[in-house]
Amino acid sequence: MHELVVQTLAVDGGPLAGLLSADERERAGRFAFEHDRRRYVVARARLRQLLGERVGAAPESLRFVYQAHGKPALARRPGQRDLRFNVSHCGEVAAYAFADGREVGVDIEEVRELPDADQLALRCFSPGERAAYLCLPPRERPRGFFDCWTRKEAFVKALGAGLSQPLEAFDVSRSPGGCSLSSFEPAPGLIGAVAVL
Repeated sequence: MHELVVQTLAVDGGPLAGLLSADERERAGRFAFEHDRRRYVVARARLRQLLGERVGAAPESLRFVYQAHGKPALARRPGQRDLRFNVSHCGEVAAYAFADGREVGVDIEEVRELPDADQLALRCFSPGERAAYLCLPPRERPRGFFDCWTRKEAFVKALGAGLSQPLEAFDVSRSPGGCSLSSFEPAPGLIGAVAVL
């Protein structure tokens, strides 16, 4: 069982900055462009609000720990539910995935033509995924590419393995063993996937 929440990031981040920890505010300050800084502040503050609602804690009181490859997790308090989460954003849209006691990953991307999509598919897709992608008519390839790409990214993010997991080594045309994997459309022109292990 998992929960997926899609939010817009097109809001003023100023009032939300107070929910962030000192290290999050420091990281926000390192963004070169104001729109990137605002998106980070809004996305992180909204994550804290959503987590706080689900575990019954004030958003600013939440603490995070980081796994070996940098995936964040809640620092749990005694008796607090074992809520796992993941976040992805694209432009002004963010997707938040939550699962109880199971690792979760989410990815969203804009469906667009990439000049090197065929080469990326040859390098990053499994043999079965490559064959299915290359059989698509050219006009359907951008959607096909990002459908597969978001599923792969969501699976890798759920694993928490970062870039150490070779993308071509597994196939997401079916859910990899022990994984629930599904696609969704967070907004017009975007595609996403969520994986729960």
